Amino acid sequence: MNQPLIIARAEEFVKEQLGQDTTGHDWWHTHRVRSTACEIAEIERADVFICTMAALLHDVADEKLNPSKEAGLLKVHTWLTANLTEEEQIRHIMLIVETMSFSGGGGEPMQTLEGQVVQDADRLDALGAIGIARTFIFSGAKGRPAYDPEVAPREESLQKEYRDYSKGTAVNHFYEKLLKLKFLMNTAYGRKLAEERHDFMLNFLDQFYKEWNQGR
Repeated sequence: MNQPLIIARAEEFVKEQLGQDTTGHDWWHTHRVRSTACEIAEIERADVFICTMAALLHDVADEKLNPSKEAGLLKVHTWLTANLTEEEQIRHIMLIVETMSFSGGGGEPMQTLEGQVVQDADRLDALGAIGIARTFIFSGAKGRPAYDPEVAPREESLQKEYRDYSKGTAVNHFYEKLLKLKFLMNTAYGRKLAEERHDFMLNFLDQFYKEWNQGR
């Protein structure tokens, strides 16, 4: 199996699927997740090829970007069966993609080291400066305000609540999801990378509230 060729095909497929996305789930998000997953995989001694493929394909199946979760998963499975011959690799990649979603914090735990690596890489891209930028991009795309002091953050527990984009604000999303991610990292190296990004977000929020309340 020519792994570099298959990876290149996957890259082109993902660019076709996500190249026009304006919600923060575009090709460059995927590219960063893939790069971070490879970095973590090297440190944690995971299968780099499996991590690479799952990282590249994870958002193609995202239910936020498809008519349904099932439709997204079918799209990924169809591509994999057309491009990979080893059934175990297909099964492993699909298992990771199926389990990737945050789902309000209530998703199933990853069953393999490779899945833990890719999930950590995806969560890291929701943290730090990049995570802040993506949060405001996504909220703007969904018509949510940046901040409203009269709207309190929700305690997210059910997937239905988490996917209700009509409520909430960008700043509330920090408390509903982003600031929880550091404590949900799977790998030791992922936790190390999350620390700095988590602290950066806390500093951002401090400055945000300082400026919001200036002169009051």
